[in-house]
Amino acid sequence: MFDRPDLGDQAVLVSLDFGDADYQESVAECAELVRSSHVEILGMVQGKRQRPDAALFAGKGKVEEIASMVRATGANVVIFNHALSPGQERNLERVIQCRVIDRNSLILDIFAQRARSHEGKLQVELAQLSHLSTRLVRGWTHLERQKGGIGLRGPGETQLETDRRLLGIRVKALKERLAQVQKQRNTQRKGRNRAGIASVSIVGYTNAGKSTLFNALTKANSYAADQLFATLDTTSRKLFLNHQSSVVLSDTVGFIRDLPHTLVAAFRATLEETVQANLLLHVVDCANEMRDAQIEEVNKVLAEIDADGIPQLIVWNKCDLKALPPEIERGEDGQIVSVRVSALKGEGLELLREAIAERVQPFANNHKEPYEHVAE
Repeated sequence: MFDRPDLGDQAVLVSLDFGDADYQESVAECAELVRSSHVEILGMVQGKRQRPDAALFAGKGKVEEIASMVRATGANVVIFNHALSPGQERNLERVIQCRVIDRNSLILDIFAQRARSHEGKLQVELAQLSHLSTRLVRGWTHLERQKGGIGLRGPGETQLETDRRLLGIRVKALKERLAQVQKQRNTQRKGRNRAGIASVSIVGYTNAGKSTLFNALTKANSYAADQLFATLDTTSRKLFLNHQSSVVLSDTVGFIRDLPHTLVAAFRATLEETVQANLLLHVVDCANEMRDAQIEEVNKVLAEIDADGIPQLIVWNKCDLKALPPEIERGEDGQIVSVRVSALKGEGLELLREAIAERVQPFANNHKEPYEHVAE
């Protein structure tokens, strides 16, 4: 598994412009990701390219510029705001003489720091091992030596082959344990379905205010903070909408542009709550200038986990920052399509409850006795 950065890590960021319209926003998001990982930023190298270099991702001149900044600042890690191949990472480290990680490794590290539940830790470890499996060679300089070992490896097996085999065993064990978690969630979900309780999942771009909204609606105390990926572990609570109906509301991990596929795959057990929901509350930071692009990114991930066909209710959060009043908005067919709220100030929550009740009416729980068991 990767060595996690200590609090004392200091980084040089590298972000190249390949002509994307949202380049500046991507740079700002990368800096926020680095700060979320408790790494100090000592400098940033930017530049324009038409396409990545096959060997070094950046051009030779740009890589020398990065190396010069590392030497000048004393940084101990270089973080690329891009996905790098294992070969590119190794080549860059050889030239820069400094540890190099890419955006995917950075996000994985943040997840490793934030996971709290047993399930969350299993999912993060699986994602890290899947990512590491293609990068094992970087840690070994003794691959030519043949190492025999009683009970561990064959007589002609190299250290690298041993590590790959043991890593494969661990990955298989993690997948089996997560499959058991998924089975337990399915059992709980069937119980809710039998009780006639609709399932509603909160989704959205990271830091859109999902956990703040969840806490405001359910009076829960889920961790909420103004930082990326504050929530990793799915929390579910019963939400009473009115005197005769209730739903199970689930708070899930936030999405982000180019979310690593290894994370999406590893978190499938958690995201199963989203896939099986009757309604998605798509929380959007309406004060963010990139809200349309963020909505698109969330919908991309939803499509990847086969949740793009689930009905959505857009929740325009942080409306107080735009000086907009809480309001329900309906489409041409009269159906509620969005609600404006301020989760932090508690404004518009009753309107949101009304909207949820109307949208889940076919699934609403009309049973008097409550269904107590919900997933944590």
